[in-house]
Amino acid sequence: MAAYILRRLLWLVPALLFISLITFSLMHTVEGGPFSPVDRPLAPEVEANLERKYGLDEPVWKQYLLYMRNLLKGDLGLSMAIEPGRPVTDMLTTSARATVLLGVVTLVVATIAGVGLGVLSAVHRNRAADYAAVLFSTTGAAVPGFVLGIFFIYVFAVTLDWLPTGGWSLRTGLVPGWVPQPQYLVLPVLTLMALPAAYLARITRASLLDVLGQDYMRTARAKGLGASAILWRHGIRNGAVPIVSVLGPLTAVLVTGSFIVESVFAVPGIGRMFVRAVSFRDYNVIMGLTLFYATIVVIINLVVDVAYAFVDPRVRYR
Repeated sequence: MAAYILRRLLWLVPALLFISLITFSLMHTVEGGPFSPVDRPLAPEVEANLERKYGLDEPVWKQYLLYMRNLLKGDLGLSMAIEPGRPVTDMLTTSARATVLLGVVTLVVATIAGVGLGVLSAVHRNRAADYAAVLFSTTGAAVPGFVLGIFFIYVFAVTLDWLPTGGWSLRTGLVPGWVPQPQYLVLPVLTLMALPAAYLARITRASLLDVLGQDYMRTARAKGLGASAILWRHGIRNGAVPIVSVLGPLTAVLVTGSFIVESVFAVPGIGRMFVRAVSFRDYNVIMGLTLFYATIVVIINLVVDVAYAFVDPRVRYR
């Protein structure tokens, strides 16, 4: 197992190198740059000075080598357009706190709700609870996030006046710098959890129904084991592999930010920052966020692969 994990971690280096090369090349094939905005064009001499300051007057291949040299030192460069002169590392660290917090809370809530509904639906197949769970799954998967977010704002913020619509701030939060006041988490989490919870509910239902129909489950019932023991000791564990497979990509998606949810509820996360970076062609921010996304995805996939060995004893890695 240790050798397998080490090999996967070593593969992270060429993967990030390849991703950085592709991203850097694609950025510079697009016409324009961070200092040539259409809405507010700069004087040619000013644009030339800015490009010289950030090294954009060099050939593209040399720019890439200089960027990789700085990257090896842990330097992601300075923002060119979004927050000129601010270190990208600082921007990424600050924004990632909000995004990762929102993603982790959403993942926990979505997992509990989705797996719980899936189990309830499978145990009470073709009954009222099953129909209600399937209805939730279908609705959660079909309704877009921005529609659901606006609906929640209208109901809980405008009509009932229970929750705020925005104003997420980590500086004055429950834990300053890390956790905002709880009321600012409710609506973004409810909006962001709908799709993953619906997906988990469907996967759990299908997996558990398949397990409950196996011969060893009938044997367990014939031996006189209680319904709860059969369900939790044999059913859930044997049906957990598909659920773990789904949790990996869902975790990667949630902890890397959602532009729609972060925009609707004014969450200062990396989802909004990435779209702004692309719009303003802020090369250093784009590169930093892309490498962050790639690292998160690779690591989470590794965690999922390792988790298989604990969920299913038949899985072995060499």
